Amino acid sequence: MKVPMSWLRAMVNLPDGTTTNDVAQALTSHTATVEKVDVIGGELTGPIIIGHILSSVPEPQKNGKIINWCRVDVGPRYNAEGHPKNAEEGVEGRGIICGAPNAVEGAWVVVSLPGAVLPGGFAISARKTYGHMSDGMLCASDELGIGFDHTGIITLPPSVEGHQLIPGENALPILGVPEEVLDVDVTPDIGYCLSMRGIAREVAHAMSVHFRDPYDEEPIGPTQGPVAVDVQSDACSQFIALPVSNVNPDAPTPRFMSDRITRAGMRPINLAVDITNYVMLESGQPLHAYDANKVSGTIVVRKAHEGEHLVTLDDTDRLLDPDDLVIADDSGAIGLAGVMGGAATEMTGESTSIILEGAHFDPMTVARAYRRHKLGSEASRRFERGVDPVCAHSAAVRAAELLVEYGGATVGEPTVVGEVPEMPHQTMSADLPSRILGTKVAPEEVIEILTRSGVKVTALGDSLTLVAPTWRPDLVDAYDYVEEIGRKIGFDRIEPALAPSLGARGLTKAQQGRRRVLRSVVDAGFVELITLPFMADKDLDVLGIGADDVRHSTVKLANPLDDTHPYLRTTLLPGLFHAVATNMSRSQEDLAVFESGAVFRAVSTGPAPRPSVEKRPSDDVLAEIDAALPAQPRMLAAVICGKWLPDRWDGQSVKADWRHAVLVAEKAAEALGVTLVRKADHHAPWHPGRCAALIVDGTTIGYAGELHPTVVSKAGLPQRTCAVELDLDALVAAAPQGGEVTAISSFPVAKEDVAVVVDESVAAEDVRQALIEGAGPLLESVELFDVYEGEQVGDKRKSLAFNLRLRAADRTLTDAEAAEARDAAVARAEECCGAQLRS
Repeated sequence: MKVPMSWLRAMVNLPDGTTTNDVAQALTSHTATVEKVDVIGGELTGPIIIGHILSSVPEPQKNGKIINWCRVDVGPRYNAEGHPKNAEEGVEGRGIICGAPNAVEGAWVVVSLPGAVLPGGFAISARKTYGHMSDGMLCASDELGIGFDHTGIITLPPSVEGHQLIPGENALPILGVPEEVLDVDVTPDIGYCLSMRGIAREVAHAMSVHFRDPYDEEPIGPTQGPVAVDVQSDACSQFIALPVSNVNPDAPTPRFMSDRITRAGMRPINLAVDITNYVMLESGQPLHAYDANKVSGTIVVRKAHEGEHLVTLDDTDRLLDPDDLVIADDSGAIGLAGVMGGAATEMTGESTSIILEGAHFDPMTVARAYRRHKLGSEASRRFERGVDPVCAHSAAVRAAELLVEYGGATVGEPTVVGEVPEMPHQTMSADLPSRILGTKVAPEEVIEILTRSGVKVTALGDSLTLVAPTWRPDLVDAYDYVEEIGRKIGFDRIEPALAPSLGARGLTKAQQGRRRVLRSVVDAGFVELITLPFMADKDLDVLGIGADDVRHSTVKLANPLDDTHPYLRTTLLPGLFHAVATNMSRSQEDLAVFESGAVFRAVSTGPAPRPSVEKRPSDDVLAEIDAALPAQPRMLAAVICGKWLPDRWDGQSVKADWRHAVLVAEKAAEALGVTLVRKADHHAPWHPGRCAALIVDGTTIGYAGELHPTVVSKAGLPQRTCAVELDLDALVAAAPQGGEVTAISSFPVAKEDVAVVVDESVAAEDVRQALIEGAGPLLESVELFDVYEGEQVGDKRKSLAFNLRLRAADRTLTDAEAAEARDAAVARAEECCGAQLRS
C-alpha cells in the first residue's frame, strides 16, 4: 500500500515536527513494515517554474507531425534571461517548441528552463530544433516523474486552491512535490490497512493523536430505490445500487484527486472512474460504476451459469465457472463480482448516467474467482482480505457526493438489499495478554488499547466481553486480541526469553540413517542439488515410460507457480536432467550431482474433504484426508556425465560410466550396513542391457546404469550419461536395528583366486552370488577383478576371475580348509550358472 504523506496528514492531526521517518517507525513498530519511503519529484533540480503561453503557432512538418512554436511568459526575471522581445512578432517571453496538442494560447503550464535537471539525469538546455531556438521545455507529468500521462503537457487553472498563478514562480510547491510516499507491506491478516482510512487509524493510535473516521456510520438495512436488485447468492451479504444522473462527462478530475491516485500507484482515467478509485483507496471499499443506459432490467447477483461467457473490461472473453459470482442483468453477466466489471456496461467519455455499486462479497469466493481467471485487481486484492461491510453504503454515498461536487451530478435514492452481518462476541480474561506476551499489561491498559482499536469492551470483573469492529474480520478468538495488544504496546516492550528445554530425544533412527547415506554419497565425490518439486507433461515423455508406470500417477496443483509445470514430481530425475542441461550450457561438462527428497504419487482420484475450521475434524474425516493424500516416498537420485577424473600429469582421465552410478547405491547401502544385490534388468529411462536393478532383501528399491540414447537426446544430456534412482525410505528401513557386534578376527586371511568360464549372457553378479552361497561362513568377501573374452574361452563365452577372502574367527585356516571352501564355491557356481573352472 502506497501512502502519500500529504493525504495522511489531511486525515490525522500529527504532532508538530513529526517527520515521515517518525510515522514510518511508528507503523513498523506497531502495525506493518514500511519497506521504503519514495520521494515523488525528489530528482527535480533547477528552474522549474510556472509559465503562461502568450501565443502558439502550429507548424505542420513534412513527416505529418504538427509542432507548436510558443511564446511563453515566464516572468520578468526569466524573460530577461531569455529573449525579452521578438523583433518579428513584437511579443515578449521565451520561444519554446512543443509537440503537445494542448499547448495552446492562454494555457498556464509548467516550464523547465535551461539548467533544470529532470528524472534520469535529463538536463535541459537551449537548442535549435524545427528551425527555431527552443529555450526550455513545456513539461508533461511523466517527464517530471510525478505521473504517467504523456498525452499532453501539464495545464493548470489560473488559480490553484485560492492562489493566483504568477509567471516565473516555483512550480514545485503548486504541483505538491517533492512528496514523500510510504510503501507499506500490508500482510494478509490486516487487510483493513489497504486503505488510507486504515493506515490513518493505525498511525493515530500508535502516535496517540486524534483520528476522525470519515466512513463511521451505523449499518443500513434494506431499502427499495428506483434500481431493481435481486441477490440470489449467500456470497453477497449486502448490495447497494445508487443511481447518479446528469454527470458532466467533460468535467476534469480535480488535481488533488488525480495526484493522490497517482502517488498511491494507480492511473487517473476520467472523473467517474477516478472518484470510485479515490474512494476505494481512501475507504478500502471497492466500488464499481455502470453506465446506467447500458444496464437492462433487474441487476441480479448470482452464480454463473454453465457455459456462460463474460467480456471483461480488459476486452478478454472469459468462460465463467459455475462457482463464479457474477453481476447480471437481462442480457446476462455484466461483471465478475469483486474482481472486474464487464465491457458491455463500461463507462465511456459520453456517459452521463451511472449506477454506483457498493457491495460486500464473500472473500473466498472472490479469491477463488480471480485466481481461477488469473485476473488480480485492486478490488479483488481488498475483497479477499476482507473489507468493512458497513462501508459499502457509506463509500457509495461518498462517491456520489464527489460526483455532485465535481461533476454537477444529481443523486437518486439507493437500493439496499441484504443486511450487514453481526460481528461475533468473544470472551477473554483480562490477564491473558500478560500471560501470553510475557510482559505485564494492566487490565486498564488492555481495555484502553482495544477500545482505541474500535473494539466494544464490556468488563465484568476479570472477564472481558469483546465485539470486534466491522472492519476487523481478523479478530476472531481471544488470541487474536492478544496479538492486537502485543502490536499496539510494541513488541520491543516484550522481554526476550528462552523457552524451557524439554529434553529432546535427538534424531530418530530414520533421520540418522538418511544423514549417513547423504554423507557417504558426498564423500564419494557427488555434489548435492535442491531442485524445484514441480514437473511438466513433457518431463515424463522424455523418460519414455509406459502409461501404466507408477510415475504417471501425478498430482496436479490447483494454483501452480508456473503453468508449464503444473504437477508435483513423481521422480527426481527430470529436475536433475534440467540442472545438468543448465550446467552444460555454461560449459560445465564434468558433473556428478545428486538429490534426495520426496516425490508425490497419487493414490486416490477423488478430492480431499474440506473440513470446517471451527472445530477439530472427526477421526473419519481425518482418515479420508489421509487417504486422499499422495504417497510421498523419499528418493535418492544421481546423474553422472563427462569425466570422473580429469587428465592429470601422472595419468589419463577416467570417463564417468555406469560403475559410478552403481557406486552411489553401494555407498548408500554400505553406510547403513545393508546388503545390496544387483541384477540386470530393463527399466526406462535406462538403456536395455546396461541397467541394473538394485535389490534389498528380495525387493527392488531402484535402478542404476546408463541412460537410453533417446532419453539423453531429448533431455539435452551428454552421450553416455548415467543415472541412479532408489527408494531411500526403503533402504533406510532395511538397515539393521542393532544387535550383537561381530568382533574383528585377529587371525590371518586366506586368499583364493578362481576363474570360471560361463556363457556371455550370464551376469557376473549371478556368479558372484553363487560363489557366496557355496563358500559358506568362512567367506569374508568376494570381488570380481577380471573379465576376459577371446579365443581361449570360446565363442560367446567369457571368463570371470574372482578374489575370495577366507577367514575364521577362532583359528588360522589350513590350506586344506581354504581349498575346500573354494571348491564348494566353484561347485555351486557350476550348479547355478553352468560355470566351468578355467584351466
